Amino acid sequence: MSKKLTWILGAVALVALVLVIVLFAVPRAEPAVEEPVVEDPAVEEPVVEEPEVEEPEEPEVVEFRQSPFLDGRGLSPVAERLPRVPKIANELPEEHLEKEVGTYGGTLRLVTMNIDWDADLFVAMNEPLINSPGVRGEEFTPNILYSFDVSPDQKQFTFTLREGMRWSDGELVTTEDVRFAVEHMLKNTYITPTFPGWLRAGADPNKAPGVFEFLDDYTFSITFDEPYGGFLAVMSVQGWRGNDALLRPAHYLKQYHIDFTPLEDLEPMIAEEGFEPGEWHRLFMLRDINNWELGNRLAVGFPSLSPWIMVEAVEGVKTVFERNPYYFKVDAAGNQLPYIDRVESHLVEDMEMILMRILGGEVDFNREDATMVNMPLYRENEQRGGFRALLSEMHVTPTHVFLNLSNTDENWRQIVQDVRFRRALSLAMDREEIIDTLYFGHAVLPTVWADPTFDIEEANRLLDEMGMTVGNDGYRLGPDGERFTIPFEITEHAPDMVPLSELLVEMWKEIGIHVDVRTIDTTLWGTKNTANELFATIMWQHGPMWPNVHWDQNFWAPSWYLWHTTGGTQGEEPPAEVQEFYNLLSEIFVVPIDQHEQVWNQIQQSRRDNVWAIITAEEVKQPLIVNARLGNVTEQGWAIAVNFSAEQLFFRD
Repeated sequence: MSKKLTWILGAVALVALVLVIVLFAVPRAEPAVEEPVVEDPAVEEPVVEEPEVEEPEEPEVVEFRQSPFLDGRGLSPVAERLPRVPKIANELPEEHLEKEVGTYGGTLRLVTMNIDWDADLFVAMNEPLINSPGVRGEEFTPNILYSFDVSPDQKQFTFTLREGMRWSDGELVTTEDVRFAVEHMLKNTYITPTFPGWLRAGADPNKAPGVFEFLDDYTFSITFDEPYGGFLAVMSVQGWRGNDALLRPAHYLKQYHIDFTPLEDLEPMIAEEGFEPGEWHRLFMLRDINNWELGNRLAVGFPSLSPWIMVEAVEGVKTVFERNPYYFKVDAAGNQLPYIDRVESHLVEDMEMILMRILGGEVDFNREDATMVNMPLYRENEQRGGFRALLSEMHVTPTHVFLNLSNTDENWRQIVQDVRFRRALSLAMDREEIIDTLYFGHAVLPTVWADPTFDIEEANRLLDEMGMTVGNDGYRLGPDGERFTIPFEITEHAPDMVPLSELLVEMWKEIGIHVDVRTIDTTLWGTKNTANELFATIMWQHGPMWPNVHWDQNFWAPSWYLWHTTGGTQGEEPPAEVQEFYNLLSEIFVVPIDQHEQVWNQIQQSRRDNVWAIITAEEVKQPLIVNARLGNVTEQGWAIAVNFSAEQLFFRD
């Protein structure tokens, strides 16, 4: 029995994290940072610029208040359930978030097609140790942490937890929870076969792990033997990393861990779950709920730091969440967040059912599945359905075409690993038609990561140069003398993916490339991607708006990237030019902030030159469906910013 999630967890399961990203992308195996040249040869340590760090904000309130929903439950006063210094919300930039003090109450209704997974809920529930308010790694603020400090040489990072912060079951959060996560999970090869590269010196899987020191009940440090200028960015914006990376509820998980509970006491539970005798680690991983799994039905009763906790799971129908009475955030007036008391995530069969529920006024918030093609219907039914259909900015480039360069089929590899083939496909993609057809003009031609030129003649010339002759049926032949086919396997991760594949069938027919499209369910898709069995697919990428978040290499070469992230212990060694690209992706997290732009420009150039993925459009607009009474929602900025600040959503009277 497995509780691990669907497609997205399958993608990020390639790495030790997680993700596992942003927005986000996954733990990287990164090279050691190159020390900057200094004029004085006697200076041994590099002089690096410290990242901008915001001091913890002390709440200017004399009284804290709670939701009436919690009255009469026998809880201690709200001031005793909050940390000594609660986290004050409203960190997002003004263009992304309305900042009104709200009112308590109500149930937020969501909808999803995926069992145990609601993407909108996932973003709302994820609580990292450190925030990057602009989500670009330009500044950092404590979130679950009360404070953090970086040594001048950027080798030692000292973190302090919020004193008095509690898990959702009321137990205190202390460095014992960090010690448990490090000593008994990350360093246990049954649970973590490969120690995460992002926690090694310079984020290099071949380098020494950081050394943890636990200074007191709330303070711990990590010391690396090389500068790690991007470590805060790795902790805050890379791969949707949540607090589970370094913080686990030790008091709860010890009952399933062999270091604390004798095997003979675990065996009945092991047998009950259908595992083999002695497989305590499988039981442990089933009971451990990470940040990707807070929407899993097994999360009922698991201690969390999220704004809502699961209280009921009706299989095949819905999951129900109630406010966390120990949530660590307050608003500017001292009201414990969240404002909304309950969240319900309803499971439906398909996109059509989602549309029907939205139009019928049965959905209070939907970003993940709102579609541009349905905007006219949304607008026509706003008043009747009691919702607003907003048009915000999309935080991703939504439809990248990925050819799996590491698939083991030799006939396939010989074609797709030739950059001329990838360039030909890009040249034969009429992006203006795609923008008009799929996004109704609400997007622009890509320029950051791709050359948007449309040139059928040049595309045919490149394929001819490769020796791909045309057969009697008008399609080009592969090295085996048979018709060469691009077999797309895609899911309804987003509503524009299937329509794009249908457009590509006709567009690439013009250059003699045969395309076959098969839609599969998300679980199978994730499994095949992790196993390096996909040939071609379509997925989004967190960029170029988020320069610190990359995860698309999990799709255009899963086996190569697995080799990179595991230090060569798994997967297949990639060609030198691919390794150079991986090193650039890693370097942006290692170098000081003031060197990011230089590395970022090199990453952009590599994407354009090598066409690692075929990008269709940038700056795409995204529909956002919200209940007309929902406060602290803005149409400006990114639609996903509303998810980030979900604890501040409230229903107006």
